[in-house]
Amino acid sequence: MAQVDRSHIRKGGEEMSLNAVPSQVPRVRKAAPVRVKLERINCDVAKSLPPEGDHKVWFARLMDACGSSSPDFINATLFQLQAAARLPNSGLSETALNAALAMIESEQPRGETECALVIQMAAVHAASMAVLGRLGGGHGGDRHVLAAATAVSRLSRTFAILVETLRRLRSGGSQLIRIERVDVRDGGQAVIGNIRQKRSHE
Repeated sequence: MAQVDRSHIRKGGEEMSLNAVPSQVPRVRKAAPVRVKLERINCDVAKSLPPEGDHKVWFARLMDACGSSSPDFINATLFQLQAAARLPNSGLSETALNAALAMIESEQPRGETECALVIQMAAVHAASMAVLGRLGGGHGGDRHVLAAATAVSRLSRTFAILVETLRRLRSGGSQLIRIERVDVRDGGQAVIGNIRQKRSHE
């Protein structure tokens, strides 16, 4: 009996190999997040500059990342992030600031209100990680550990509230409350809930 080569088939008159590896769908590369370079003014404040390239293009990317057309809002945001988004046991940090900007840009805020919420989310996240770092070390005795654990719990709840607030702001969801009036007169009885009547044949 003749053997059939099943590694090749014909389709539309053309020979095709079954062993051919299907071409993979190329991944869409995500653009690198906008970054800043800090030029220190003093130990607590720095000027935010573009790491490279044209200043106007860089600032336009910042405005797009924050969903704002206000230069004042962008400048204020950069100073606020310098103060709030810091690594544990450190002062000004380009890494912490750029990490916060990456988180803000990934949420694609639409307008200053949404951006303000996302900025708080980034700052609360940074604070939570800083406190968790101290909690993991267990320094300072039981009272310190308890205080740190309480702080982390509150920060985590705050973060969850901010996430939910942003979701509701974007979805425009509103809660509908229906109020029904039940009038029960003297001698009557009322049953609140679903009532299932038993059929005669059951």
